[in-house]
Amino acid sequence: MKKENISKKNLSFINKFKFYLKVEKGLTENSINAYISDIKQFTKFHNNDLKKVNPENVIEFLNTLYNTKFEDTTVARKRSSLVNFYKFLFAEKIINKPIFEQFPPQKISLKLPNVLSIDEVNELINSVKIKDKYGLRNRAMLEFLYSTGARISEMINLRTGDILWKENLVRLFGKGRKERYVPISDIALKYCKKYIEEARYEFLKENQNNIMFLNRFGNKFSRMGCWKIFDKYVKLTNIKAEISPHTLRHSFATHLLQGGANLRVVQALLGHSNINTTQIYTNIDRKYLKEIHSLYHPRA
Repeated sequence: MKKENISKKNLSFINKFKFYLKVEKGLTENSINAYISDIKQFTKFHNNDLKKVNPENVIEFLNTLYNTKFEDTTVARKRSSLVNFYKFLFAEKIINKPIFEQFPPQKISLKLPNVLSIDEVNELINSVKIKDKYGLRNRAMLEFLYSTGARISEMINLRTGDILWKENLVRLFGKGRKERYVPISDIALKYCKKYIEEARYEFLKENQNNIMFLNRFGNKFSRMGCWKIFDKYVKLTNIKAEISPHTLRHSFATHLLQGGANLRVVQALLGHSNINTTQIYTNIDRKYLKEIHSLYHPRA
């Protein structure tokens, strides 16, 4: 990246833009500083009159950023700063062409969540040894998360009456208290029942509540409490990826799609109001298919 001083002429354009952001747009100081920093970086790179910039100059700048291994989101932000800067110059009649309309669209690669393989899920769940009430509760929690694809908040707020034992269904309350029913496997039901019959009353003590999974004080879990339990068992496995309890939800969705489940069904199970949110798992599935192809195709 070239490093050149900024001319007084260019600084005057930048300062006018800064005044506009502060007075007319009412942006915070941090936002203004980010805009100005991006414009100055481009100005030093271009090292020419900002009035004479053309789309090719911007393309060269953005490509240099990509080649320097800047994050896609960072490049996208810098492009946005340049678009707004040149919109301002055009509106102020400092330039006579809307060159910002020809700036290349940002390319933000889809960041896929970490997903465990089926073997890794089994290794994680089987790492929980049922030696006492804690092991029994923790095994039931992990079985529940993977079987239902529930969010952590949904598991934390689960009540004993939300499990429909005979129907193999669980009632979950998602974002906005939106209710949905999700199937639960026999094995998850088995451990949930065992936990209720043999351990839950020991956690409950003298408390009176119908929360399904209780912490050592007989109260509802916090997110951090769930994370600590999860992390404890991850460390007992050979799993190297950075994962969280939410990873079991990602894995649940991905494994369903790999098994041939319909995207709309997975959407309903996850409680997504928009199918575009669920669509990310099809990208994970494609990634999995590519890996399988490269491993086993004779001419891959």
